[in-house]
Amino acid sequence: MKLLFSEHKADYAHYIFPYAIWGIPEAGETPGDFFNQGFLPSSRDLDRFYLCRHVRVNLKDYTASSENRRILRKGDGITVTLIPRAEFDYNAQRREFYKTYADIKFGKDMMTYERLDSLFSGKITSHLLVFTDTKSGAEIGTVTLYLEQNRMAYYYYAFYDLKYYSRNLGMFMMTSAVEFFAERGLESLYLGSCYSQNALYKTQFEGAQFFNGVRWSNLLDELKYLIRREDGEVRQHLLETEEYRQLFYAADLSNIISASQFQVKLK
Repeated sequence: MKLLFSEHKADYAHYIFPYAIWGIPEAGETPGDFFNQGFLPSSRDLDRFYLCRHVRVNLKDYTASSENRRILRKGDGITVTLIPRAEFDYNAQRREFYKTYADIKFGKDMMTYERLDSLFSGKITSHLLVFTDTKSGAEIGTVTLYLEQNRMAYYYYAFYDLKYYSRNLGMFMMTSAVEFFAERGLESLYLGSCYSQNALYKTQFEGAQFFNGVRWSNLLDELKYLIRREDGEVRQHLLETEEYRQLFYAADLSNIISASQFQVKLK
């Protein structure tokens, strides 16, 4: 893995000089290696990744909670099928369904037809989960996935029929994906970034972890602390913040250093 440090806007008054960290694949590395190190794709061709705070479910630790089971019951009669992209018919009807959903959910043309088409043609979509209402026979939802067999899956975009809102279809689809891949023995399901209260729904699974810049953490109080911190004025880097070090690393920088999975050996 090659690392590039892309400079972002500086806060000179507080000596905060941030860099976005990009990971570039080298020979023999797979996208799963990058996900495991805390990166998400920044290119739909999987040729560049960025380090960020995102959530995964360690599927070996997952067991359905009472809330997970409640959500799954609300989707009774909805089936899920995993389809390789090469076998998926991205036809005009489906394209319009996805575009209509995106316009309603994200805002008019926030996802253009061009972006939508690139989602279904890029390497980032290797498989799809298709959800069908068995009573009507209607296809009511699709999730785009990147899948490395026996290792990991990335739950990327979900499109679904908004008329099923009362049945919590969106949450049913995510919960079904967790169940589906846990049953098939995958190690992890990655659910995307988490920088706001609205994204905390991704953590409602036993085995949920988030990448905190140092390691994968299962301390959801830590994640909530980081989200609250961003709501106020930030005057120093996180690891300089005494309160954070005290709460989660016993105030000892050596604990942070030993927890880090990154090491660069200078030539």
